[in-house]
Amino acid sequence: MIDIRADGATREGFVQNVINTWWAATEEQETQGRFWYRNAHDLATMMTDGDARKGAGLLAALSPQTSWPLNVELATAAYETGEPSGHLGDALAKAAKILAGADPIEVLPMDRKTGHFYRCILDPEDAEAVCVDRHAHDIAVGEEYGARERGLGAKGRYALIARCYREAAQRLRELPSTVQAVTWVVWRDRLIGTSTRGFEFVKAV
Repeated sequence: MIDIRADGATREGFVQNVINTWWAATEEQETQGRFWYRNAHDLATMMTDGDARKGAGLLAALSPQTSWPLNVELATAAYETGEPSGHLGDALAKAAKILAGADPIEVLPMDRKTGHFYRCILDPEDAEAVCVDRHAHDIAVGEEYGARERGLGAKGRYALIARCYREAAQRLRELPSTVQAVTWVVWRDRLIGTSTRGFEFVKAV
């Protein structure tokens, strides 16, 4: 795991990794990333009969360790049946509270991935929210961690990576969520072998 007390040079390396990945995006990848949270917002609104807050909350609560298609399937089924299922107990408990009318910000860990994911879906123009999942982490540190522990449950480590995305976004004059989404698409395509452009990383030390 990366050191939460990373020095300035290491943090700058993380920022550069994000920026380098951004510039590696093809036109199609950039378009996918730019519209990702807008499309997710529209989906959250439609699946809950116009209640974007509840839809975004359900998607976020049921997102850990799930693919996006499965995430959507579980959230949709939870709303339609009124009973979350198909996930771990903690995620199901959070989803049940949101279904019962609880405000997602009172249920989700707002300083971690699911809380930021909720914010990005609810408001794609949120200027501070950054969803740091395993891919976003690996992009920043410049290394594919695979099954290794990333430690993003630690508030300080999550905040460090999120700050690097905000700094990269500021330099690129983009929203942090847009930078995260575009680079996520590039990284995903690289992992499955469909990327058409190469990019260099600054490795964490």
